[in-house]
Amino acid sequence: MTLFDGIYPFYLQQRKVAVLDVSTIIVIVVFLTFTCSFLLIIPGIRGRARVYWTLRVLLSLLVGVVIVAVQFTGDWETGWVTANTSYKSFSHAMINADIGLHVGLAGVNITLMGNPVNQINETIDYNEYFSWSFDADYDHSYNDGLERGLPSPILYVAEKFTTHSPCSMHRQYRISGHYSSATLWVAFCTWLISNMLFSMPVLVYGGYMLLVTGAFMIFSLLAFSTVRNSSMCLIQFGTATLHVSYGGSFWLTLVIGLLCFVAGITVVVLHYFNLDLLKTFFDLREDNAEECQEMTEVYVNTHFVNKRLCLSEPSKLNPNNI
Repeated sequence: MTLFDGIYPFYLQQRKVAVLDVSTIIVIVVFLTFTCSFLLIIPGIRGRARVYWTLRVLLSLLVGVVIVAVQFTGDWETGWVTANTSYKSFSHAMINADIGLHVGLAGVNITLMGNPVNQINETIDYNEYFSWSFDADYDHSYNDGLERGLPSPILYVAEKFTTHSPCSMHRQYRISGHYSSATLWVAFCTWLISNMLFSMPVLVYGGYMLLVTGAFMIFSLLAFSTVRNSSMCLIQFGTATLHVSYGGSFWLTLVIGLLCFVAGITVVVLHYFNLDLLKTFFDLREDNAEECQEMTEVYVNTHFVNKRLCLSEPSKLNPNNI
């Protein structure tokens, strides 16, 4: 097959990347823009407050970008297998290829890469995405793949997730993905509220909202892990079996959720046991000291004070003593 304007002739649209697609890159670029904007103004902050501000802002942006980005990634579950398999239906041609399965919250991505890439006079490098979101029809995407004549390994794996498959994996993965996505959006809202509370500042309540943020991130992982409760059909290519395991997005969400727990617990504990240290970290104690210092620096007009004292002395005399 030859390229035409960067697209294979049999495909009318660009293929979705297995792990990082355009939506994920846009989210990362937006948060990087916020980060660069903050780094431009950080030299204007004096003293130790500069370090405290940098830690707070960068950690907060890290939590936010992870919560949003993992919504669009496709590596919540991943699996690879190398096998000798048939290439096309009604053909005896065999190929050696790496077959990959990448499961996200909104769909599944199946890759097929020849080993080597050029075999049987063709370039074997496929990447197909099948969505099961509410505004998409998975079975229609699968039937469209049949009409386009996709390779047999891709169609074999995609068929496991159709609604009419005896594996019944489509319903379980779709429901789990929707619940995971919903709880992550709630976690994003609580993350925004925590930042508002920290800026007001209501530190202890901001710590509580960080705990809520971490809790909803853990809930999203529990919702997605329910797919393990259903019976998983074996995906076999001859003697080789494709096994899936939790991917990078799953573990990254777990790490950031635990980080929110640690940060929230730290804020709450410091609020009750060492409030001065907590105020120092949030740059509140220095502000109060500066305000007190500014209030004590008062210039007094001694002439005006002496004049007031002279005028007030006659008022202290008793007329009966005159």
